[in-house]
Amino acid sequence: MNRLNLQPTPQQPLGSGFGHDSTAASVVEGMDLAGCEAIVTGGYSGLGLETVRALVGVGVRVSVPARRPDHARGVLAAADLGGVDVFEMDLGDQASVKKFAAEYLDSGRRLDIVINNAAIMACPETRVGPGWEAQFATNHLGHFTFVNLLWPVLSDGGARVVALSSTGHKRSGIRFDDPQFTRGYDKWEAYGQAKTANSLFAVGLDALGAGHGVRAFAVNPGGIMTGLQRHLSQEEMVAAGWMDSTGKLKDGFKTPEQGAATSVWSATSPLLDGKGGVYCEDCDIAKPTDPDSELARFAGVDAHAIDHESAIRLWELSANLTGVNAFG
Repeated sequence: MNRLNLQPTPQQPLGSGFGHDSTAASVVEGMDLAGCEAIVTGGYSGLGLETVRALVGVGVRVSVPARRPDHARGVLAAADLGGVDVFEMDLGDQASVKKFAAEYLDSGRRLDIVINNAAIMACPETRVGPGWEAQFATNHLGHFTFVNLLWPVLSDGGARVVALSSTGHKRSGIRFDDPQFTRGYDKWEAYGQAKTANSLFAVGLDALGAGHGVRAFAVNPGGIMTGLQRHLSQEEMVAAGWMDSTGKLKDGFKTPEQGAATSVWSATSPLLDGKGGVYCEDCDIAKPTDPDSELARFAGVDAHAIDHESAIRLWELSANLTGVNAFG
């Protein structure tokens, strides 16, 4: 594999001026990004829809790959975002992902921003493709494949790639001995592995791509109630401390507009020019987790999710599984 020895960007806040309550629209206020092209997976619901709205609002032409394209077009049109281009793609189906990438390349579009927003969370044990665990396959491997296949247009203009992780990464590192959970499936451990994979993907892509002008960032959007929780009962969410018995969310949860802000900030902020391979939260580079803090479970990034050697190891595993590698 082509490896680059880069001076890593410090995993320390920059003092962006934005924070927990900032919205996606506020972090791009005053920008003019006309002529830029972006792909946002899952860009027709929850955080993805607000991400698309903010980008379109500053002139970006956005493409949204969707498992149900007609449904996506309807949602986008109802949100007054009918000019967004919709493609068909199922992240859990490698053939579908490859078809989308080929169609995008054939379209002649450029590509300045990719936001890997779509995900599934804590689903019952599900197998896709050649028996892959669904959360790892959908949240990580699907995005891995299409970003690698789109490398010609990503590298042509020096794009930014944003991979949505979450505090779920704190639940599990990569189970290199059994990434597909063939022994003892646990829905939260599997979700944690997938979110660690999203973060390590950004670290690996940045290390490999920075020499070509492509920079990558991992993002924790924060706690937001969206369709991501569709596999959870209210009783589970009450037990987790996310809401009370009446369904009222605990303090600290964000609106979708606030939840989309860190993705949009990471994709557009001039403060990040020349930087990459870091984990961001609340519209800034996050601090490493302080294990002695009462907020250690909810704030900062654990070392295993930004470890360079683990990122390269995961890259090689993913390339072997998918048969796709722009840097092979």
